[in-house]
Amino acid sequence: MTHEFKHIINDAIKAKTKGVTCILASVVDLDGSSYRRPGVRMLILENGEIIGAVSGGCVEKEVVLQAQSVFTTGQSKMMTYDGRYRLGCEGILYILLEAITFEKEFEVAFFKCLNDRQTFEVVSKYQKSEGIFKGIGSTVNIGNSSFALSNNSSEKKRLFTFHQNMLPCFKLIIIGAEHDAVQLCKYAVLTGWEVTIVAGVSEDKTVEYFEGAQNLITTTPEEFDISSVDMQTAVVLMTHNFAYDLRYLVALHKANPNYIGLLGPTKRREDLLTQCIEYCPDISDEFLETIHGPAGLDIGSETPQEIAISIVSEILAVTRKRNSKSLRLKSGHIHQKQ
Repeated sequence: MTHEFKHIINDAIKAKTKGVTCILASVVDLDGSSYRRPGVRMLILENGEIIGAVSGGCVEKEVVLQAQSVFTTGQSKMMTYDGRYRLGCEGILYILLEAITFEKEFEVAFFKCLNDRQTFEVVSKYQKSEGIFKGIGSTVNIGNSSFALSNNSSEKKRLFTFHQNMLPCFKLIIIGAEHDAVQLCKYAVLTGWEVTIVAGVSEDKTVEYFEGAQNLITTTPEEFDISSVDMQTAVVLMTHNFAYDLRYLVALHKANPNYIGLLGPTKRREDLLTQCIEYCPDISDEFLETIHGPAGLDIGSETPQEIAISIVSEILAVTRKRNSKSLRLKSGHIHQKQ
């Protein structure tokens, strides 16, 4: 959810520079089931603009209506939404509404935290009933510093607390700059991931060619910087060149990625791994387990777009530690309990 929170903070800053008041709506608790889990947020601007959503579209109108009193009074409040009678989700949402008033110090610390790929925590104080209560509101803990997002009172009352640990934004590194890389980039960006394209020194491509990509790096495998490859990073090798893929695997073997995807048949993967082990006899079993080839879930993909969907789906399944199957065959809760 970090990318959603980042998007909300970015838009709140833009509104703040224009003198536009913003209300942050956060789902902080849930009885039963719902479309999204606690920790999802949306931003309501006094000019009527809405950023994000807290459900599939059914709850948002009520949230906007309830936010109007916060625009008027500036006081944080709680609202509930009972989906048992209006939706099929059979759950009650507890939503915290607060007027955003964070300071410049928070902005600086927040974006430094994102750039440094550090974790942070969002803590919300709330009540499980409707109304205005002293002390409710959210703070963001970054390192040893705590930043209030609104003018919530520090009065010590008996309140519920929702803690949300926020990991670095998920990142996808696509090594290769052909047409299929363009499609994978597009779907990864739609998923909310930060995308970096790695192109060869002889390739005449710019970042504009890859819709939504954050940056494009022109390099060689031997000069590829792995320092930012962490457990919130997936890598897909799609150079369509066996020698280049092998050299990049060798370059990556000291890194700690979440996932490495290889294109091509099983035989190609086995040949790559065999030669990689020969070049790197110290390679770890943990690294080898991150390698998936052929990359993607078996969903019958044919086109570059469908193949991109299958790869994105496999990365999600690996990241969330799920054995993929139809939800029709799953019993119990769709989401893991927090």
